[in-house]
Amino acid sequence: MALIVHKYGGTSMGSTERIRNVAKRVAKWARAGHQMVVVPSAMSGETNRLLALAKDLSPASITPEYQRELDMIASTGEQVSVGLLAIALQAEGMPAVSYAGWQVPIATDSAYTKARIQSIDDQRVRADLAAGKVVVITGFQGVDGDNNITTLGRGGSDTSAVAVAAALKADECLIYTDVDGVYTTDPRIVPEARRLHSISFEEMLEMASLGSKVLQIRSVEFAGKYRVPMRVLSSFTPWDIAIEEEARSGTLITFEEDAKMEQAVVSGIAFNRDEAKISLLGVPDKPGIAYQILGPVADANIDIDVIIQNVSHDGKT
Repeated sequence: MALIVHKYGGTSMGSTERIRNVAKRVAKWARAGHQMVVVPSAMSGETNRLLALAKDLSPASITPEYQRELDMIASTGEQVSVGLLAIALQAEGMPAVSYAGWQVPIATDSAYTKARIQSIDDQRVRADLAAGKVVVITGFQGVDGDNNITTLGRGGSDTSAVAVAAALKADECLIYTDVDGVYTTDPRIVPEARRLHSISFEEMLEMASLGSKVLQIRSVEFAGKYRVPMRVLSSFTPWDIAIEEEARSGTLITFEEDAKMEQAVVSGIAFNRDEAKISLLGVPDKPGIAYQILGPVADANIDIDVIIQNVSHDGKT
């Protein structure tokens, strides 16, 4: 008997019919004797709808008070998903219980809208698993030291699932999406792209950092750090496919020594359309200037991809 974590994206949870199919798939794994934890995203488009309501009431603001309320609002999408999925599992005759992040609890820092996980208490979840229940946990959210609800940023449900798998020492974390694995490049642009049977954490991290949208980059970092085997596969395959076949499908993201990549020199090609370039002119060439510029950027939890420093004709950088 293995402990397995399933993560389902927004498209997989996009309607009651799709939620019903997710419940049937999870119940199939549970009936095969596995302990099951499920981390679903909000229903497709729900988070955008909720945040648009806030924007209608007030223009975007960077104040902590405004960001706190955004997290309070955005977190409700996942809470609806876990409740609906638990009900669907119960309708399948499978004992199930749902938890919001603060009920587990999943402890985070207080960086609203982009919080980082600090710890996960697994005691309550393990007790339910021992009692034969499927445990459904909200993705994307947690709770800070002052009991405020926090969210992990867009795509944070992937990170939640891998973090839960790491805390529980799960045998594998299966990421169900609307694609059937990781490809050598975007098949919507290059029809000849091939699905990879396996890829190392290092290679997946590099692809995610350069624009591959299959997995959120923080989830890959988490999986590599805590050595959580991951598999990316499609939720749109028939739910009653044999578990043995399903467990071999998709793309396995594993350790460098285990990956079988046909000794390929290039694993894949990634690109990104939503990066911004900022040029700073006339920066004095003196010690500490880089910290003065980049320190506030880091404090705002803004990621910087590449830094290029040039010397201009007047001797400034």
